[in-house]
Amino acid sequence: MKIVNFVINKEHTKSFGILNADGIVDVGLHAGCRDINEFMAHHPLDSLQRYVALSADLQLNDISFLPVIDRPGKIFGVGMNYAEKRKEFNETNPAPTLFIRFADSQVGHNGTVIKPASTNEFDYEGELAIVIGRTGRNISAEDAPAHIAGYSCYMDGSVRDWQHKWYTAGKNWPSTGAFGPWLVTADEVGDPQNLKIKTWLNNRLVQDDTTANMIHTIPQIIAYISTFTQLSPGDVIMTGSPGGVGKTRVPPLFLHQDDVIEVEIENIGRLTNRIQDSALSGIVQSQTAA
Repeated sequence: MKIVNFVINKEHTKSFGILNADGIVDVGLHAGCRDINEFMAHHPLDSLQRYVALSADLQLNDISFLPVIDRPGKIFGVGMNYAEKRKEFNETNPAPTLFIRFADSQVGHNGTVIKPASTNEFDYEGELAIVIGRTGRNISAEDAPAHIAGYSCYMDGSVRDWQHKWYTAGKNWPSTGAFGPWLVTADEVGDPQNLKIKTWLNNRLVQDDTTANMIHTIPQIIAYISTFTQLSPGDVIMTGSPGGVGKTRVPPLFLHQDDVIEVEIENIGRLTNRIQDSALSGIVQSQTAA
């Protein structure tokens, strides 16, 4: 299944549904629960199968995309998790590099990504995102796949000149990341460790790799994180970005007003967003340097 989280444009009503060949089945309407976070807290996603054969209630032009999970309890990022990326940043520490994102730092497919006024180094990072579907703590790598609800694309926008010893300050400016376009359930993705992942900036291919080149595999990541915290339905894990980011290019290649950034992952889809300067967005952001 492809599961879409959205706002109905005409009604300004939030809901979620299943994308099929005819359009979107509005699960929120039929199930009496319009919040995907609330639904996942009480029901496994495979219970949505009962709605798959229903007629479409909406078309894509009837909705605006929300982040796949718009109110996750936790968003974890895994840094330096591809061989080429580690070379670019001279990373030698073998342990997983983790950081967190906040829910208000992300937008959905076709949403506007905001370049903060306080940066001259706003960078792109295309990533495979995991959505947790089952509660677990101390999950073994062997059991990890059973805890995954599905996968999506993530554009983990990075404010490089605010990344110092910690990544957190560079990852959590409002609307700097993008998550979508939809959640694809694990049964339709195939082997998540063998997916092509590509990023385009203004139709220029800037990242081109495969998830087979992850240093820490998806089961290993889940096992590592669940050792110190409980993972719950709707939690999100970004699994790292390949090489080719703007910071390490000569000359550097950063995001600016009206740029279009796209992340495509095999068997999942293509996430598309346009960049806007914060001064034009109405989002108030501090001008104070770190």
